[in-house]
Parts: sequence; C-alpha cells; structure tokens
Amino acid sequence: MKPWHKWPGLLLLVVMLTACQQGEKSAESDSEEEEDVPAIPVEISVATRGDIYASYSGTAPVEAFEDAMVIAKVGGEVRDISVEEGDSVKAGQILARLDGDRLRLEQRQTEANLNKLRRDYERNVDLKERSLISVGDFEKIQYEMEALDATNNLAKLQLSYADIRAPIDGVISERFIKIGNTLEIEAPTFQITSLEPLVTYLHVPEREFRRISTGQDAALIVDALGGMVFAATVARVSPIVDSATGTFKITIEVSDQTHRLKPGMFARIQIVHDLHANALQVPRSALINEVSTTTIYVVEDDVAHRREVQTGFSADGRVEITDGLTDTDKIIVVGQAGLKDGASVTIIDDGSSAESAAKNSADE
Repeated sequence: MKPWHKWPGLLLLVVMLTACQQGEKSAESDSEEEEDVPAIPVEISVATRGDIYASYSGTAPVEAFEDAMVIAKVGGEVRDISVEEGDSVKAGQILARLDGDRLRLEQRQTEANLNKLRRDYERNVDLKERSLISVGDFEKIQYEMEALDATNNLAKLQLSYADIRAPIDGVISERFIKIGNTLEIEAPTFQITSLEPLVTYLHVPEREFRRISTGQDAALIVDALGGMVFAATVARVSPIVDSATGTFKITIEVSDQTHRLKPGMFARIQIVHDLHANALQVPRSALINEVSTTTIYVVEDDVAHRREVQTGFSADGRVEITDGLTDTDKIIVVGQAGLKDGASVTIIDDGSSAESAAKNSADE
C-alpha cells in the first residue's frame, strides 16, 4: 500500500481529536462562566406581628368652636378696661365700663315717674272699692302704671349695658378699644375665642362614608409644634353628600388642657376606622408591586425565591400580609430590585441589630 493511501484515515483522526478538545474547552468555559456569576448582596428581615390600623388622613386648620365679637350695646365714653389680650374670662364677667351718665339719669327719671303713678294707683284702689271712680278710669291708671314699669325696666337694662360683659367663656384674642374712646352703638370692643373644645372640619370623599362614624378616635399632628400629637374624636358626621364635590363634612373635636394648640394652626388628621389585631406585617420596602400581583422574595439556603402574597392594611411604613408568608420566613428588604427567582444571594445584614435596637427602645 502506498503512503498516501493512509492520509484519509489520518485526517479523520485529527479532525475527531480537534473536535473533542474543542468540546472539552467549551464545557470548561461554560462551567467557568457559571462559577463566575457572583451572589447578589441583600439585606433580610423577618415579619413581625402586631395591631395594625386602617385610617383616613387629611389636613385642615384648627378652629375655635365658639368665637364671639363683643359689641357696645349702648354708646358712651370708655372709663375702665378690666382685661387684656390673652386673659381668660368667664361668661358674664365685666370687660370694660362706659360712663353711662345719661342712661343713669333717664333711669332715675322713669323710676320717679313710676313711683308717683304707684301712689296714685293705691289711692284709686280705695276709691274703686267705694265705687267713687269708674272701672274704666281705674283700668286706665292701671295700664299706665304697667307701661311705665316696663319703661323703667328697659331703662335699667340700657344702664346695665354700660358694663360690657363677656358673652362666652374663653380668651381675649383681640381688644379694639382704649380708655377715653367714645363708642357708638354696635362698635366692636373685644374678640373672645373659646379654646375648649377646638374643632377641625374635614370634607371626606363619599367612598369613605360607610367607614366614618361619630365617636371614632382621631389624632391631630401639628407640625408647628414639632409634630406633637393630640387625641381627638369624630363629633359629628353630616348625613348628606355634596353632589357638587362628592364629599361629606365631618367635625372633629380636640381638647387641649395645656392650650398649646391654637386656632389657625394647620393639622394633619388621622381617623382610625378599623383594626386588625396581631397581624403579620412586613416593611413596605420588601414588596414589589406589579400590574395585578404583589410579590416578595424569601431567602432559603442562600437562594432567593419569589412569592406572591396578599396584602391587607398598611400604616406607618408597614403592610399587613394576609396570605403567602409565615412568621419564620426570611424576607429580602434591600437588594430585591431586578432580582430573579432562584438567584444566589449573600446576606450582608439580617436585621438583627435593628430588631435588637427596636426591642431595647420598647423596653425602655
């Protein structure tokens, strides 16, 4: 056999060896690529249990439930002022005095005329008993006396108006007069604002109508006072819905014995209308909201598993989980963005330090 007769066999052997080597290199390359995929760093936590509330939130200014403009009911010169702005007053308390000289003289005159007519009436009673005066003349004197008595009482009332009095309990929020001013009838003198209770009025969308009712607890958060929280109550709920705005009006009352809360301050209002006790909760950051589902990633043996969950109430940055999660599941709270189901992860924070700090704070 000639040498070139062996070449086809040798060529085939070379091709097969080359193919095998390339296959081995390709497999090794694939294996190296799989080994080179790094684990994704994540932070995890566990679900907690506790009461969670459903509430409606809104903003509104704080107002005084009672607010009165005190006006002068008679004219006169201001002789004395008994209160200043910021003073607390009671209903009926004297705030200022007018001179009342003319009114005092008018009242004395009517009283003197009334006394004279009374003496005439008493003499005519004796004459009537002896039939020395007609019934008509006697009744005329009686009617005149009653009319003059009413005039005298009116003069006394007008004289009493020279003492300007508080119509309600409250605080002097503004003074409009000075000593020596001559006032006309109906001139403003003081503004009195009642600080107990204070109220806010909210216009709530009609979809909340069945959830809001009288007596529900509410809270007012006032940023002007450093976020201070004041306990309040839903005092009244309007029975009608405004067709133009699609809202109904509710009145919220708040009592502040310290008087730090002032009319005119703006408040953020929360009305609690439902409670789920001992609910399973997770941080809002752990949830991934999609078009029709809500998912969460759970870590098992350093592998992330995607789960679909059902949610309930949400409050204060936490969300209730009603289905799809257990108390012992380790959930990813940071690093789940772009994560795929079955991806390898490495835990850089298991949340134990934060939970310990929260526990210590609660114990204190």
